[in-house]
Amino acid sequence: MDRKQHITIFTTASLPWMTGTAVNPLFRAAYLAKDGERKITLVIPWLSLKDQKLVYPNITTFSSPSEQESYIRQWLEERIAFVSGFDIRFYPGKFAVDKRSILPVGDISEIIPDEEADIAVLEEPEHLTWFHHGKRWKTKFHLVIGIIHTNYLEYVKREKNGLFQAFLLKYVNSWVVSIYCHKVIRLSAATQDYPRSIICNVHGVNPKFLEIGKKKFEQQHSSNQAFTKGAYYIGKMIWSKGYEELLKLLRDHQKELAGLEVDLYGNGEDSDQVKEAAKKLKLTVRVHPGRDHADPLFHDYKVFLNPSTTDVVCTTTAEALAMGKIVVCANHPSNDFFKQFSNCHIYDDGNGFVEATRKALIEEPAPLTDAQRYEMSWEAATERFLRVSELNQIFAKELEKNSSKKLASMSLNLQKNLEDTSAYFHYVALGFETTRRAFGAIPGSLHPDEEQCKELGLATPVDP
Repeated sequence: MDRKQHITIFTTASLPWMTGTAVNPLFRAAYLAKDGERKITLVIPWLSLKDQKLVYPNITTFSSPSEQESYIRQWLEERIAFVSGFDIRFYPGKFAVDKRSILPVGDISEIIPDEEADIAVLEEPEHLTWFHHGKRWKTKFHLVIGIIHTNYLEYVKREKNGLFQAFLLKYVNSWVVSIYCHKVIRLSAATQDYPRSIICNVHGVNPKFLEIGKKKFEQQHSSNQAFTKGAYYIGKMIWSKGYEELLKLLRDHQKELAGLEVDLYGNGEDSDQVKEAAKKLKLTVRVHPGRDHADPLFHDYKVFLNPSTTDVVCTTTAEALAMGKIVVCANHPSNDFFKQFSNCHIYDDGNGFVEATRKALIEEPAPLTDAQRYEMSWEAATERFLRVSELNQIFAKELEKNSSKKLASMSLNLQKNLEDTSAYFHYVALGFETTRRAFGAIPGSLHPDEEQCKELGLATPVDP
């Protein structure tokens, strides 16, 4: 008897942290489950109360996974026009302050029973597997697809000894992704290259932004002024998220941009420094706390300035275009997908930024066509994902071909080929606390602690 394909999506963040790896996998799960042809499970990190206070905005915390799940489902229901039947499960995670990231604790592949382990989608596969110690993902699942969200090399280059760290990280990323993923999808060419990878933007835009864009289109056609405000930027307020580039451009071209007013919105570790840098400019640059990009406050802005070059595909740029705004952004691989839209103004250097900004402020945005609006939707993104991952074509064949070969744990059945040897080395090395710390893991993250086990209903690990 035929059964439904089971796709499990593992990601590295969860709402209410408004980051791409929390939002995009949630929409992916909802839209993959929409037609009811597949069983979808979204697996997200659960944080202790201490870490929740560090990560989640507006002092939002949860006393149980079920409470957080209710919050996530309500947030989603307010943004999509259908009921999506997918499961949500939690894995134990810890927040690494130095990396500004949530890292898995223990073997998170165990969250899924072996009989349900058909296809795994690893959102940020390098991030999920840097410190993985457990059953090999390719052994556990018949097919493992990695989706590369983050340009980690660009972030690392900006740190102390950045070039050397980036050199090492490039090889570590390639190592773990190659041994744990069958196929890799890169959202843009802004990421490092990987074996068995393909470039395709498999993300869509929150439907709420497309609805805002439709209303703006109607306002434009009814002879009403649709956009009454000038330029703004929104993003996590850390220097590497575009603020460094934007403030430098504004500082270097204050004379050419005289009279320009810009509003910056965001929360983050560098907020105070950004405010201080903005005060030193002759231009009017106002710094505000972060808000939801769909807030009515943003509807009337006409121009979105985003010079960031650390993104892979910038979510806020997509949202701004969906709302009918003009976007000014750098000629960078992360923006290749957006070049097809007439409201995307690309610049190559500082003079180009000045020219593109001036032009954007005096002209009216071009209305999105129905085809362009669809291209930005999650329906189209889901179609692209299914096409490039080839799930519909290869699943039955892979299941038949590989099931007999994938019954034993990698740790017990070392194969002779190089990849299996490499995977075994990773397994062994990451099984020792000293080695884990040398690699950069959070201390005590080999197994979940007693509190996490209790909160998630997991068996408490027994020390050998």
